[in-house]
Amino acid sequence: MKTILAAYSGVKKGSGSSILSALHDLPSVPWLTQSKIMKYLQVISVLQFVITFLAMGIGCSLLLMYMFCTDCWVIAAIYTAWLIYDWNTPKQGGRRSTWVRNWTVWKYFRDYFPIRLIKTHNLLPSRNYIFGYHPHGIFCFGAFCNFGTEATGFSKIFPGIKPSLATLAGNFRLPVFRDYLMSGGICPVNRNSIDYLLSSNGTGNAVVIVIGGAAESLHCTPGMNSVTLKKRKGFVKLALKQGADLVPVYSFGENEVYKQLIFDDDSWWRMVQKRLQKILGFAPCLFHGCGLFFPESWGLVPFCKPITTVVGEPITVPKIEEPTQDVIDMYHAMYIRSLKSLFDNYKTRFGLNESDTLQIQ
Repeated sequence: MKTILAAYSGVKKGSGSSILSALHDLPSVPWLTQSKIMKYLQVISVLQFVITFLAMGIGCSLLLMYMFCTDCWVIAAIYTAWLIYDWNTPKQGGRRSTWVRNWTVWKYFRDYFPIRLIKTHNLLPSRNYIFGYHPHGIFCFGAFCNFGTEATGFSKIFPGIKPSLATLAGNFRLPVFRDYLMSGGICPVNRNSIDYLLSSNGTGNAVVIVIGGAAESLHCTPGMNSVTLKKRKGFVKLALKQGADLVPVYSFGENEVYKQLIFDDDSWWRMVQKRLQKILGFAPCLFHGCGLFFPESWGLVPFCKPITTVVGEPITVPKIEEPTQDVIDMYHAMYIRSLKSLFDNYKTRFGLNESDTLQIQ
């Protein structure tokens, strides 16, 4: 009893860190050991990200519609008016929040896998960049943690460079969720938004595009080293039109955190997935991780597999307002060679074999 009172006293006197310290000082409760508390916090931080990604947008949309049918309709009307007024903000650099990007919860998120960011070359703040991120994985954990938060210290590793992670434009039509995304420096993956960041926002900008997109997520499973890139040339054209350097980025371990049921390309289920992908903008993957309380069971919690994101050497790109297809193809081929070289140089350091190769689809 005295131990519990002492812990309570520490909570009243201190801040959030005091709460954790107080819990650490409870020897009479065997399940509240320091290592277990840290693990629970890590699991909760990852699970809240997954649930937020899957349900926050739809949930807030339904809540807003419900509020119009209640006495709170004035609040709903005011927010809707604000939403209309603020509609184009995501296309104009968004509304980044340093406070949100530095939330402590992202550090627990990072440590769950864990996630690391590796720099191979310096980036000049006097230039703009397009990062090509590979592979997509199921939830792009590495992309979000490294470029949507400061958990891995991006601003310290690349001083003077401001990352903007590009995601589905449809997410920015969802109330509240759009503001949550913008606070992390996340922007729509469309031409208007990317053009603004690379032409009207000064220099030192890095737009991070998950090149393979939804189509690539359908092939993500442990042991798979494959990226959808062969016909993806739009990002190269954008880089040429804006004179932004291309930077290949590969996350080792991104495909290992979930197990997915992969259907044959000519199967009926794959046809359904591709059709829904075109309608919804994202691929409805059939995947599973581990359970919240029982790691041996199936659930939404990803497996604890390390994710290491390696940022490669930038490819200097000239500014050409109307690049020809031959020029686009030339820089696209250069990008593929650079990505393969990055993969080959680092694969054995992060659990792969020398014989493993990167498949370009």
